[in-house]
Amino acid sequence: MTLAELRGSLGSDRVWTHPLDLDLRSAAILIDAEKVEELTDKLTANFGSTPGFRIVVLAVEATLPRIIDEPDPKAEIDSKPKTIGATRISRDELLEDIDATTKVNTVYLAMVGLSALVAAIGLIRDQVAVVIGAMVIAPLLGPNVALSLSTILGDTSMLRRALRANALGVGLALALALVMGLLLNPDPSTPELAARSHVGLSDLVLALASGAAGTLAFTSGAPSTLVGVMVAVALMPPTMAVGLHAGAGHLREAGQAATLLLANVICVNLAGTLTFALMGVRPRTWWEANRASVATKRAVAIWLVLLVGLVLLLVISPFHEPPVAETLADEIDSPSAEPTPTP
Repeated sequence: MTLAELRGSLGSDRVWTHPLDLDLRSAAILIDAEKVEELTDKLTANFGSTPGFRIVVLAVEATLPRIIDEPDPKAEIDSKPKTIGATRISRDELLEDIDATTKVNTVYLAMVGLSALVAAIGLIRDQVAVVIGAMVIAPLLGPNVALSLSTILGDTSMLRRALRANALGVGLALALALVMGLLLNPDPSTPELAARSHVGLSDLVLALASGAAGTLAFTSGAPSTLVGVMVAVALMPPTMAVGLHAGAGHLREAGQAATLLLANVICVNLAGTLTFALMGVRPRTWWEANRASVATKRAVAIWLVLLVGLVLLLVISPFHEPPVAETLADEIDSPSAEPTPTP
């Protein structure tokens, strides 16, 4: 595809060229967001080896006058059939957005620490609004979505960075929770804390929905803050519950909270990987696609095996006892034994 062909298919009001120094030329192309990936792939294939070649993708909020006429549906740029991922942003935009969330710096660690502290206080004081407020920070959303994207693209470098960011973030949150558990000795019967010491099928559904929603937010280019609350609810509170229970010496509850955390991690990453696959996110070249396909199938198989194991454990052998708060409520609501008659 040449620039002349592109101008002929899109129209002269969507393609502009401008001469630069050193016999170089710049071209500005106005195109719908869902067609950016196809266009950049074709331009890279044609001009990628040309010295000085570079593509810069910029978001355009509006143009005046408005463009009303649609491009020719028979044009080469629009030749691909519509898929479920027809409205997503391009692969390269996804990489830029998500890769930035895997960088471990003082800001990331501070966000994790603040979110962990506020979440712990909300759990201890049984204040749902405080817990939700901590989740708005959502520091663990990006690294977990990056795990799914690196699996789909077979990007081992991003995978290592995402694992490092997750490990450091969860490790910092656990350390803070352990200290707070030692100092404050939280009551395990507190409803918000007890709710994170029990695993049910509804928790798995919540984590699956959270992972899919977080991934869709990134692929559509929508603000991920509010969707990040869902992912944070599935990850940060159980993490804090593990540390608070362990620090206070409630080892059984800590183990149950750790099981909930593991279940949520499995579901969030499984849902994210499958959502990226359904949205049609693929590597650019065929050899990268083959390698990524093997990695994706292997990762999905591992997540599915772990998820099926957890479901069977919950359905067939539910060894987890109900939360302490529920047990106490049942005892209060249950009819008392008849009094023994006095002589």
